[in-house]
Amino acid sequence: MKRRRTALVSLTALLAAAVTALPAAPAGAEETEQVRNGTFDNGTESWWASSNVTAAVTDGRLCADAPGGTANRWDAAVGQNDITLVAGESYRFSFTATGTPADHVVRAIVGLSVAPYDTYHEVSPQLSVSGNTYSYTFTSPVDTTQGQVGFQLGGTPDAWRFCVDDVSLLGGVAPEPYEPDTGPRVRVNQVGYLPSGPKNATVVTDATSPLRWQLKNDRGRVVAHGRSEPRGVDASSGQNVHSIDFGRYGKRGEGYTLVADGETSRPFDIGTAAYERLRTDSAKYYYTQRSGTPISDELRPGYGRPAGHVGVAPNQGDTEVPCQPGVCDYTLDVSGGWYDAGDHGKYVVNGGISTWELLSTYERSLHARTGEPSKLGDGTLAIPESGNKVPDILDEVRWELDFLLKMQVPQGQPLAGMAHHKIHDEAWTGLPLLPGDDPQKRELHPPTTAATLNLAATAAQAARLYRPYDREFAAKALDAARTAWAAALAHPDVLADESDGIGGGAYPDSRVDDEFYWAAAELYLTTGERDFREYVLNSPVHTADIFGPLGFDWARTAAAARLDLATVPNRLPGRDQVRRSVVQGADKYLATLKAHPYGMPYAPENNVYDWGSSHQILNNAVVLATAYDITGASKYRDGALQSMDYILGRNALNMSYVTGYGEVNAHNQHSRWYAKQLDPSLPAPPDGTLSGGPNSNIQDPYAQSKLQGCVAQFCFIDDIQSWSTNEHTINWNAALARMASFVADQG
Repeated sequence: MKRRRTALVSLTALLAAAVTALPAAPAGAEETEQVRNGTFDNGTESWWASSNVTAAVTDGRLCADAPGGTANRWDAAVGQNDITLVAGESYRFSFTATGTPADHVVRAIVGLSVAPYDTYHEVSPQLSVSGNTYSYTFTSPVDTTQGQVGFQLGGTPDAWRFCVDDVSLLGGVAPEPYEPDTGPRVRVNQVGYLPSGPKNATVVTDATSPLRWQLKNDRGRVVAHGRSEPRGVDASSGQNVHSIDFGRYGKRGEGYTLVADGETSRPFDIGTAAYERLRTDSAKYYYTQRSGTPISDELRPGYGRPAGHVGVAPNQGDTEVPCQPGVCDYTLDVSGGWYDAGDHGKYVVNGGISTWELLSTYERSLHARTGEPSKLGDGTLAIPESGNKVPDILDEVRWELDFLLKMQVPQGQPLAGMAHHKIHDEAWTGLPLLPGDDPQKRELHPPTTAATLNLAATAAQAARLYRPYDREFAAKALDAARTAWAAALAHPDVLADESDGIGGGAYPDSRVDDEFYWAAAELYLTTGERDFREYVLNSPVHTADIFGPLGFDWARTAAAARLDLATVPNRLPGRDQVRRSVVQGADKYLATLKAHPYGMPYAPENNVYDWGSSHQILNNAVVLATAYDITGASKYRDGALQSMDYILGRNALNMSYVTGYGEVNAHNQHSRWYAKQLDPSLPAPPDGTLSGGPNSNIQDPYAQSKLQGCVAQFCFIDDIQSWSTNEHTINWNAALARMASFVADQG
């Protein structure tokens, strides 16, 4: 299911500019120039400047004086509208430019000049660092006569001068093939293997007979050797591959490499330390996602920023948010919580599954044979609440829980007790944009049954886990859960509007029987009450086969109930069958893993990788890990461990999908404030941030311009513009945190 749609935009500040419209040149098979007067021989004809920019032709170039003190790139700009673009045609975008003072960054875009202001290509060169001539090739994903070439100059503290010449957008050029650098043909988990765990690798090769392989330590000494197993053509990559199993070798060390077919893998460790770090880093991700509070640079060096959405100009704040027109006549304080992803929206359904998975990570530590609660305890995450004698992971999740509770419709109002689906900006914002600089009006969107049941489920789970630390909060959460449950029963089919995707993701869900099952299960586990028990037992979802190829996520929540019913102590009649169903699901994922040449529990129909495939692989691994917790059978433990290999480098692209982990890793995730790729003054995503990973549907324009015809694992590009393959989200990182914690516990 599509998670959501976001867009790169050049905002309405550009629309205030003066426009001189001339007929666009027709596009054709021959090379055709689309920019008019790109050499400025006719002065500023066909070009506009925003009202705060003074632009004129000087020495044959267009020079624009941009003011200082603007918040966003698009707050000051020059450009040209009425550009014709043809879908599927390749264009060369080129220009020469300088900045005074030197080293300024300009955001150069080719996009849409009208709503929704999509950007089809953008670059942000640091002027004078790599010469002053710039040239880029891209493919247009759309047909339009309302295109725009723009140079965005804002977002700087001081005034500066931008001069540009020889601006060209040449259509009909030969497309520039996108060929990702996949490095050595031996693919390994670049982070590490546990000494007592499975150790597998994949070799991309034309060979049909077994190949000799050698495992070398950091001094180049051969410490193990053997022969590969030919696996034929892998449908998920189109590659002919062999598998290597070096699991018998278990000596700890750093800098190991694997050699086969004349190729040497990227280095990796054998040990547990990396997974202890990943357990912490993947959970520390949430602090810098917090809304409504300053982020401390002392606690997160390089990530400090002012509070977002607290009503400090230009922010309109989340402390008194109205509904969309016609939805309600009240306002709510919905401050706090986590920003959902790379945008500034906050969504109850995605917040719900994220909250559950993190709470379940902690709850597993209390009940599982290898659980270690102290590893998630007070002081482990270095957050403002550290030292308060509450496990840090509970403190972090509390930040989101408080927000979820605020989203409940107040008593005395229509649909009282239900939860608003989401709150976000009235219109999409562009990149980069710090939360505190977001100028958009914020709006509450209609309540939905799905959001209400997410609130009921997570608040009920919270009630049992926070009781030892804050009985008052636990009681408040349980009361909210009961109220939400009753409201959902009274309004069982209030669904999110699929078209409600302006300014934030729609998060539509056409069926909520799984959410009812999940909420009833959590309420039963917390209260033991008969009504909730009977609802669970009578739900058709209770006996359904819920462990499908894509795994569970925000729209498929039945597994949340089944996994908790199987592992949290309870007296549910027939609980043995519940536990057997989890093991049977794990058996399917284990069979998929063993059959897959890249060794992962993920094989969607026709190899169509879904949005956020990386976290779906991890959630399938969670089922394997849970089967191990239930049975103690090592095959499930090994399957869960091996599933991490794909995420951390043993894949067709030979890269880790976790920032800061592995020699080559995704680090340009789509984000408005982890935007170093666009603005060198901003940080890259923090270590331990999971990228969404390959997505066969490549919904965003940038991916469409690069990845047409891609095969499954190759439908990915590590670029901030690719929101459909390379965003980060709170629910995806929750899956990483859960599996990282499991793997670390096995050490």
